[in-house]
Amino acid sequence: MKVNTETLISELIELTRQNLNKAESFKELELNQLNHKEDPKSWSMLECLEHLNLYGDFYLPEIESRINKSNHPPVEEFKGGMLGNYFAKMMKVEGDKIKKMQTPKDKNPNGSQLEKDCIARFIEQQHKTLDLLDKARMVNLMKTKTGTSLSNLVKMKLGDTFRFVIYHNERHLIQAENVQKRPKEKIV
Repeated sequence: MKVNTETLISELIELTRQNLNKAESFKELELNQLNHKEDPKSWSMLECLEHLNLYGDFYLPEIESRINKSNHPPVEEFKGGMLGNYFAKMMKVEGDKIKKMQTPKDKNPNGSQLEKDCIARFIEQQHKTLDLLDKARMVNLMKTKTGTSLSNLVKMKLGDTFRFVIYHNERHLIQAENVQKRPKEKIV
């Protein structure tokens, strides 16, 4: 995947704003609606957000640290790496279907007792993401590398890391919206 760097950053900013707006709309819902689950194995809306918060807790400090330490000046074009393209493609939602995936145990919030502050935490993370995307304009998105939540030995290009995290957010916000769309009479 090759793209103009500014185009990529602009697209990721727009997607992050959309994710932020979706999360803002969840603040209006009742706690019982936010915690509703179709069955014990499925996730509630808040569990979807908490899953994203757990990933944000790792990736946002990692991204910030790498941007702050980078001495690679920006370049006009971004070319995704093999691993980064693979992970971004896995996360990117195309059409209506979201492929189910195995969630690492430490990132699985199923069964958590969650409150509305989970939404506020996610919103804070989205504001941080917007700030980091703006700062990323000053570094090379290919030569600046980040560790991954899989292992610090596995590195991805900064641009790929942004793509993975933001597409992952989009994916689980759609999942949360799908939970919200379920018939209200089932929500107790």
